[in-house]
Amino acid sequence: MVEMHLVAVRVELPSHTPILLLQETGEGNRTLPIYIGSSEAQAIAYALQGVVTPRPMTHDLMKDMLDEMGATVDCVVITELRERTFYAEVRLRLNGRQVSVSARPSDAVALAVRASATIFAEDALVDAEGYVLHDDDATDEGGDPDDLMSQFKDFIEGIRPEDFER
Repeated sequence: MVEMHLVAVRVELPSHTPILLLQETGEGNRTLPIYIGSSEAQAIAYALQGVVTPRPMTHDLMKDMLDEMGATVDCVVITELRERTFYAEVRLRLNGRQVSVSARPSDAVALAVRASATIFAEDALVDAEGYVLHDDDATDEGGDPDDLMSQFKDFIEGIRPEDFER
């Protein structure tokens, strides 16, 4: 597994589509861009900014329920891309055993941010779908998120349908 960190949640223009940027930590610079829904993007952004809502949002409720049950979020793993859809798992520790629950990547990341859990992606997924979006002098923190978005947009604009043939 490849450890990833959340670089940014941004809105791609002109489509106004939210995108989650996960970048591998350490020496690699590969980034996994994952399109997500608006409400999930907002939930992640709120958690990153420390926004406290008057009533718990769904991911806050999930975290509160896990806490009350004595479960901890060990990590989340982005597991695969199948038919243009990313899949993930939330890996929990409950009563001394590990439990894995299937999740959308956006929900898994929203929970990971709230639980301060590590984010991983499967090696094969990062090998196949990860993109190097900035040069070798970037820091482990991933550089400027706006620069990453600009580079990703340039990459997307250059894609041809035959690039996806296997």
